[in-house]
Amino acid sequence: MKEKEKAIIEAAIKLYATKGFASTSIQEIVSESGISKGAFYLYFKSKDALLIAILEYYFDYIEKKLEVYEQEQLSPREKFALQLTALFNTMLEHKEFIIMQSREQAIPLNEEVKELMFRKYYEAQVYYQNSLRAIYGEKAEPHLWDLALMLEGFFNSYMKLLLFNPDGFKIDELVGYILRRVDSLVDGLERENPIASEEKVKELINKTKAYFLADGKDIKTILKQMKHSISNLENNEDLNVSLDVLESEVERDSPRIPVIQGMLSNFKDEQSLDVYREAVAEFYGLK
Repeated sequence: MKEKEKAIIEAAIKLYATKGFASTSIQEIVSESGISKGAFYLYFKSKDALLIAILEYYFDYIEKKLEVYEQEQLSPREKFALQLTALFNTMLEHKEFIIMQSREQAIPLNEEVKELMFRKYYEAQVYYQNSLRAIYGEKAEPHLWDLALMLEGFFNSYMKLLLFNPDGFKIDELVGYILRRVDSLVDGLERENPIASEEKVKELINKTKAYFLADGKDIKTILKQMKHSISNLENNEDLNVSLDVLESEVERDSPRIPVIQGMLSNFKDEQSLDVYREAVAEFYGLK
């Protein structure tokens, strides 16, 4: 990342933390970062594009904080405890930014932001699972999704308390307490059947993505995004043919539902297109 690009991002984070996204102008951002408005547009086409860069920057910053401990000779439990501590501390470093965005719910949920947030949510679940697997082994394997969801609940709940009362807990003690509660959960779940599974969670995520994608969007926008995703796939000739037919059908004054259903079925084998297939189905009220 170039220094000017980084300066813009850091200036924007500072301003968003105090004023919020909606109330911060591009002029204020360029003034804070010490660059011209023309230079701003060399790096970012709009405030929304800057927001994506900020979120990516923030997530990358967190990942780098956690990766430090991957290089050290630690037991899985020691490593995870240090990473959770770093995660709490990193979020507290940016608490004003997090509080402001939560308070005014100011992040505009365009498709790119939604996709990023869903992807990062899934990656966080996988990170929790990998850490839990390393600590507890086969004992936890059948329950990893349930355990990851419960651990996320612990983390998010205590994070909210820390944001408004950072001196209320010692973070290393809090992390130890959370991990002991996870010990109890792992022991207790041995006698339980799993509730969550990868298939169920993926289905839920895809349905949620499809709902948000279809909500308030016209069908042409959805198909345009689908075409972009198909262009990144190998051996996509048949998919493009099906999409062309689908695009032609939705252009009709009275689209034929059986034709739309038939074309959608041609995308079932490509999991990465599920969100668009389900969004089209949602748009036309199909199951």
